[in-house]
Formats: sequence, C-alpha cells, structure tokens
Amino acid sequence: MQKRITAPVTKDALKDLKAGDSVLISGVIYTARDAAHERMTRLHAAGENYPIDLTNQVIYYAGPCPAKPGEVIGSCGPTTAGRMDAYTPELLDAGLGAMIGKGIRNKAVVDAIKRNKAVYFGAIGGVGALIAGSIKKAEVVAYDDLGTEAIRRLEVEDFPAFVLMDADGNDLYELGQSEYREI
Repeated sequence: MQKRITAPVTKDALKDLKAGDSVLISGVIYTARDAAHERMTRLHAAGENYPIDLTNQVIYYAGPCPAKPGEVIGSCGPTTAGRMDAYTPELLDAGLGAMIGKGIRNKAVVDAIKRNKAVYFGAIGGVGALIAGSIKKAEVVAYDDLGTEAIRRLEVEDFPAFVLMDADGNDLYELGQSEYREI
C-alpha cells in the first residue's frame, strides 16, 4: 500500500512511516548536493542564515540536468546520500524534516535522524527521467553559480519514494539483509 505525504512534512506525518513503506510525495521539496551543503554549513558557521528555512523541509539529493525546451526540468535522479553525511546532522538539528537520496548513511546521521524524528527516503537511481515527470515546477533559489548543484525549489506531485530509514532509526538496508540471512 502506498502512503501519501505532503511536503513540507510534519513530525506527525512522519511518525507512522516505517522502513520499507512506499510513499508518494506532493508539495514543495528542495534539491541540494554536496557543494550546496558545504556552502550552507560553512556560511552558517560564519553567522549567515541558511538560504532556506529548513523547518520541516525535504531536501532531495539531486543535481538535475538542464530542461529541454518546453520541459520543466531535465532528468533528476538521486545522488548517493553519503556525500552529504558530514553536513546532515547539523541540518537535521536545524529542523530539516526529511531527505531523499540513495545509499546507506553513517552513524552520526542515523543518530540525528532518531534524535530529530526525521525520515530518510530513497529514490531509485537510473530512473531520473521518470522521476522528472512528477516535478511540476522548478526554480533556483540559492547558489545559482553552482549550476546543476544550485539549490532548487521543486513543486512535486506524486514523487515516488520509499522509506529507507524511519524516525525510529529502522534501516531498510539492514532489515533486508537480516531477512535474507534468515532464508
């Protein structure tokens, strides 16, 4: 059964999600990859505000391809989340509600997810063109000089994802391996 959630997310909406759940996300999400994460956290440490209010927001680890004429956005597949691990605990502690990416997370991120009751969603790599179909509007909101790694505000409808790690820290990668070992 697919669950539907609206972004920005609320802790209440996230608390019932479990690792392995399939979700469709509608609303506003933001793209940001490692260059944007590095800049955000460095400038914040120097006393500047984050370029977006992180409270309950969803960051999609993606660097979309340029749009072809008449299209909203080009292919927009997920980036490996581990590239953002050094920055993620700070952003979660600042109010970030969820992230979308692919791959495992380190212990500091897992601890921050549990501490903040956040969720880590997965998107399937290799289907960026298909995912782009759920993006209805896209605009650069920060760090335009980073090109594809600029922070973009996306309006999405039925963006397909699944819960890789729920707010209690249950990890689909670990659960899958455990179930496999039991066979």
